Amino acid sequence: MPVVLALLYLFCHGLVVAFWPGTAGGGSFGFLTAAPLLAAAACLWRAQRDRAALGWRATALALLLWAGGMGFNMLDALSAGRANITPSVSLLLYVLYGVPLVFILARARRERWTISLIDGLMAALLGVLFFVHTQSFADRIDVDVRALANMQHMFDIQNLCIAAFAVVRWLAGDVPERRVFFRALALYALGYLLVAFYINHYTAEQSFGAYNDLLIDMPFLLLALLALRQAPARGVVLHPRLSRLSRLVQAGGPMILPLLLLVVGTLVVDHARPLALAGFVVATLGFSLRSTLLQIDLLERQAGLDQLARQDGLTGVANRRQFDTVLQAEWNRARRSGTELALLLVDIDHFKAFNDQHGHPAGDRCLRAVAAVLQATAGRAADSVARYGGEEFAVIVPGSPLSGVLALAERLRLAVEALSLPEGPVSISIGVAYLHPPATASADQLLADADAGLYAAKRAGRNQVTLHARVLDDESGEEGVIDC
Repeated sequence: MPVVLALLYLFCHGLVVAFWPGTAGGGSFGFLTAAPLLAAAACLWRAQRDRAALGWRATALALLLWAGGMGFNMLDALSAGRANITPSVSLLLYVLYGVPLVFILARARRERWTISLIDGLMAALLGVLFFVHTQSFADRIDVDVRALANMQHMFDIQNLCIAAFAVVRWLAGDVPERRVFFRALALYALGYLLVAFYINHYTAEQSFGAYNDLLIDMPFLLLALLALRQAPARGVVLHPRLSRLSRLVQAGGPMILPLLLLVVGTLVVDHARPLALAGFVVATLGFSLRSTLLQIDLLERQAGLDQLARQDGLTGVANRRQFDTVLQAEWNRARRSGTELALLLVDIDHFKAFNDQHGHPAGDRCLRAVAAVLQATAGRAADSVARYGGEEFAVIVPGSPLSGVLALAERLRLAVEALSLPEGPVSISIGVAYLHPPATASADQLLADADAGLYAAKRAGRNQVTLHARVLDDESGEEGVIDC
């Protein structure tokens, strides 16, 4: 149905051109203004239903600027009776049409709003510089036979850059929704490039109101059809070369705006030196500032990844890898200083039966609740709580006397026993290993002692604390199991 409506639109436009004569081409102007407005409406509609919403909105803004340029063109034509002259306001809007498109093509995904603001300012200044340069040709059309051709070439360059960048972003896209968006933008930009080239170079002497106007409708109607198309976004598996291209685009995309600012600033330096200098300054400072902000983002993300690498995803306490690292570090510290080191292994009693009876979601809630209680009860900054594996947790307690370690273990047991879960009460068994001073044993030995204490606690009936004590003096030692 949308395709039929697009064809009907072209047919009606053709009828207006055929049966509404007049040098101003007023009827045709209405269709030329409505086509980008319809495409903008389709893009805004798609933005409400798509993860690539910013891209669709930026494209809609570009189309609204273009429609505004055509609207002023129509007002000038109807009031002055000339349909072959483009007023300065229209020329400005036609140039600014490219600003939102260049912005979205240069933008990397998932950037903070401050970086987007910097890119937006650079894109806006780029549009102003481009307009100043283009207007300089427009002002000399009556006295310079090459001025019109130079202005046409400027628009060719603008349209070619947009189309080329869009194709590259399409080919390098690795997110399905963004790939679909850049595909639509690339097809539209290529169609617009061809139509604009033909209109500007082969029909420049003709007024609006001719059959050539139907060609101008086509890219906008194509974009509207692509925006309204609701094909599911499929997963993307890029060829290795395209994967490298994708990474290159993500890394090099932010350089587009500063480079274009420098190039266009160089073009206008003779007739708009202050603006050219502003372009150089904004390009340099903008790229430097966005690079700094991007580096901050990367450091924050790296810190977040490091945190995730050390944290158990379900319970939020340290994971097994972090536990091993901390245990070895505390062991080394205790061995150097000759201080005490204790390890508590905690197991939730009958957890498999709890899981089987109440389901895995309830089991996950139980694990999170127990982890939270252990974390809150082991309140010293030096104490470290970790998920050891499955339903087992570990608490590393450095520099504490044996009485303090046993008191902490009992507080942990009672705190878990007091938990109020919808499925009913739970209890824990705790094996305690304690070494003082840790002179010749190893961290693995401390872990083995805690495991032996936990096994003894389970064998004795669960819901209790059992100490597997090892007191070492140089090369000799004694050990034993004590129920607490």
